[in-house]
Amino acid sequence: MTTNNKNIDNIFYIFVTSHLIFWTLIPSLTNHNLPLDTIEALAWGSNLDWGFNKHPPMSAFFPEIFYQIFGSRDWVYYLLSQIFVIISFYYVFKFSNEIFKNKLLGLISVLLIETIYFYNFTTPEFNVNVCQLPFWSLTVYYSWKIYSGKEIKFLDCFLVGLFAALGFLSKYLFIYLLVSIDILFIYLIFYKQERKFDFKYLITLEVFLVALVPHLIWLNNNEFITITYGLARTGLEQSSFIDHIKFPIIFLIKQVGILIPFFILSWLLIKKIKLNLKFKDKKLLFLLAINVLPIVLMFLTSLITGSKIRTMWMTPFYLFFGSLIVYLFQAQINLKKIKPFMIGFVFFFFLSPALYAYVSISKDDKRTDYPGKEIAIKTQYAWDQQFNSTINVVLGDEWNAGNLSYHLKSRPVWIGSVNREKLDQLKDYMCLDSICVGSR
Repeated sequence: MTTNNKNIDNIFYIFVTSHLIFWTLIPSLTNHNLPLDTIEALAWGSNLDWGFNKHPPMSAFFPEIFYQIFGSRDWVYYLLSQIFVIISFYYVFKFSNEIFKNKLLGLISVLLIETIYFYNFTTPEFNVNVCQLPFWSLTVYYSWKIYSGKEIKFLDCFLVGLFAALGFLSKYLFIYLLVSIDILFIYLIFYKQERKFDFKYLITLEVFLVALVPHLIWLNNNEFITITYGLARTGLEQSSFIDHIKFPIIFLIKQVGILIPFFILSWLLIKKIKLNLKFKDKKLLFLLAINVLPIVLMFLTSLITGSKIRTMWMTPFYLFFGSLIVYLFQAQINLKKIKPFMIGFVFFFFLSPALYAYVSISKDDKRTDYPGKEIAIKTQYAWDQQFNSTINVVLGDEWNAGNLSYHLKSRPVWIGSVNREKLDQLKDYMCLDSICVGSR
């Protein structure tokens, strides 16, 4: 492979464009309905607020923007998800180029993570996990700019605070990255005394907190409902002593399993394992802080609290794993002999969408098999037989009622669960099982 920088840039852009096309086109052609988490985000987007019953608001903002432009075209939301993925890939590439000062190594760092389940098979479903990806990569990149720069720039501090806030407003687990970066800086400033404290650091904190204010007000006004939901998902309230051992072990086993294709491709690149760790190496410290430390903290959370860590929660945690592996073993990488690596990459690159298409076509009990369009047609027909008004509200859970909100041409606003008080405020309404539609 040529090491011409322009050629490598072209290869990268061909790669991300191909990724975007494949993972937009294949689910668009093979899925009957949008994934339910995407439907949920669209339901929230129909009635935008600074938070929702399960998550903070960011994952609803972007689908709503796309809905206002494109409407109810399924492929649009698969495209949205892939845009988020390739933005994160771009900043991994950009970061790796600065780490290695070698674009080929930077490219390899990105190609490696394409094999990780979180960045291929699961990406068609735009949800809170996917929503974090660009903000995770941007936060890391601008933290690196602060970390590696000769002087602390106001703009870099501002952007770290902004992207950190957007990431946190996508999902609270983003805090694991922020704590890890903070630990690194605190270690270098106050323990090692290798850096001086700069008051520009406070800009990051100020921007972060200011950006959170609307959501924090909403949280207070809504009895911290998202935090209650998150804690319930961990099973923390029912945890026993054995859970403190069982759940961390299950967590580790699942993470290793997910990374098997990544390890195979890494082996094709490296083959000989020879490590010479130098913890005084500042680049290595940063890579460990953004890759290993968040996973360690997540593991410790499970170990200490006995909480269950769901596999998909780890979606953004491995974005820079390729950069770490390449940096650790760069002395063993022969750039003139990477043909096996490229063959392996091409194999995995085409295998994932092929498997996705096969599963989507062959199985009929998936989350994308929900008959959303059919239910919407029947609902509209039944409504038209009884009323002359327009359906402009829908009540029920986000998945079922959200499908009606998305598929009905009038795009009714989702206003939450069904209750008598809400129904009494409607001019007309009709209920089908656990879903109600109405007109104000």
